Amino acid sequence: MKTVFKETGTVTAGNSSDLNDGAAAVVLCSNRIAKLKQLMPLAKVIAWTQTGIDPLVMGLAPIKTIQEVLRKANWSIDSVDLFELNEAYAAQSIAIIQELRIDPEKVNVNGGAIALGHPIGASGARILVTLIHTLKRTGLKRGCAALCVGGGMGLAICVEAC
Repeated sequence: MKTVFKETGTVTAGNSSDLNDGAAAVVLCSNRIAKLKQLMPLAKVIAWTQTGIDPLVMGLAPIKTIQEVLRKANWSIDSVDLFELNEAYAAQSIAIIQELRIDPEKVNVNGGAIALGHPIGASGARILVTLIHTLKRTGLKRGCAALCVGGGMGLAICVEAC
């Protein structure tokens, strides 16, 4: 396959996500409001954070971000049951998994953006909703979702299934 960014590069249509139309929504409220409105929460937010790195290596932002959100949650890599990582490029996900020593069997267990698509503007909600529903379906408890943003930002959230 022809490379996408550089003639001598390695990123191709076969190892990067395509761009899709898509939509996702998340209802977020306090425990007090959930009780008042008689809502049944699917998950509880334990911690979240955002970080930034050099935009030239923006795909690696989740490394720093995951480390920080796990510190805030007082969790370790091994204590997380599932990870949902934005997967703009296969190499990006591999680098994050290797650098953080995450068990690959815990990452994007339903497929990532290469398999499911990458809806610009909805990816964060899409990966969080996928994570929460996978935790519920499998009976697992702890999850961490993370993504990179083109300008060098990283975002991550730790949740527990209710």
